[in-house]
Amino acid sequence: MTLKIISAQAVVFQGEVNSVTLPGEMGSFTVLKNHASLVSILTAGEIVYKPADGGEQSASIGGGIVDVDNNIVSVCTY
Repeated sequence: MTLKIISAQAVVFQGEVNSVTLPGEMGSFTVLKNHASLVSILTAGEIVYKPADGGEQSASIGGGIVDVDNNIVSVCTY
């Protein structure tokens, strides 16, 4: 699936991932391939994602929103 993390200043990450864990208002949640469509508010915290080529990376955010649809995870952060 494709993950796009975008802030007002730059594209933080764009690429293929196996999973992404996001800091939701009701607690963190993980999105995997073929996840149901959703839109959610994100709180301050860490986005942890596993690129398709291996390893694990993270990005700190102050909050934002996420849209999951057809194996594309779009995160707009601030």
